[in-house]
Amino acid sequence: MLERIGKKILNFCDIVGDLLIMFSQTLYFFREAPRNLQSIFTQIAIIGYETVPVASVMAFFVGMVLALQTGVELNKYGGQNIIGAIVGHSMVRELGPVMTSFLVAGRAGSAMAAELGVMRVYEEIDALKTLDINPVRYLIMPRLIASLICVPALVIYSDAIGIIGGAIISNLHPKIFVSYTTYYDSLTDALKIREVGNGLIKSVAFGGIIAQVCCYVGFKTSGGARGIGLSTTRSVVWSFMLILVADYLLTRILM
Repeated sequence: MLERIGKKILNFCDIVGDLLIMFSQTLYFFREAPRNLQSIFTQIAIIGYETVPVASVMAFFVGMVLALQTGVELNKYGGQNIIGAIVGHSMVRELGPVMTSFLVAGRAGSAMAAELGVMRVYEEIDALKTLDINPVRYLIMPRLIASLICVPALVIYSDAIGIIGGAIISNLHPKIFVSYTTYYDSLTDALKIREVGNGLIKSVAFGGIIAQVCCYVGFKTSGGARGIGLSTTRSVVWSFMLILVADYLLTRILM
């Protein structure tokens, strides 16, 4: 029993060490970004642009559900006029960064792990090394930079769409009925620039986690088609768990 626990601890330490080494190598190759703009823009399109439709639907209905649940309860106590502040705080502080990061991890992160996993299984990564092309510079660095750009941009967009969804349901629902002016005044009075900045700090950290974890899992893929499927699942699960852990730690630091 103790031997098994010791092996798991050592395995965990190996994974953390490999992740840190890969991350440091990726940061080192940031200086090569100007020479890899085409790859970076391609990843921005995949991670950011192609995620916008799904993010729009998700954020809009999250904002509507949030306004509906809180507005109906607040109406019982005559406090529905502060619903704009509640929706704004919830979206900017937590729901926007976390749910958008989950969406990116599930849609784009899994694709990263699968693509790199296929390249590993079919020895394309080894072929890059043979051609004197560093796989970290060629494959991971563009994805990390694109994630660091796209996730914060998507979070800002999702926050705005969620707030708009909340405003619409607050105005149209007969049990809430808060005017757009009252909703906007409540939102602007309560929401500060610092809170928006804290949400962006979280989104940058989450974007880095998604790219680094999914690329690492893809690089470590083995075992053919089954291994690719397992790596894809593992990348999403690890990303979700680390996003939640990072969310708590950053919340504690930024409070």
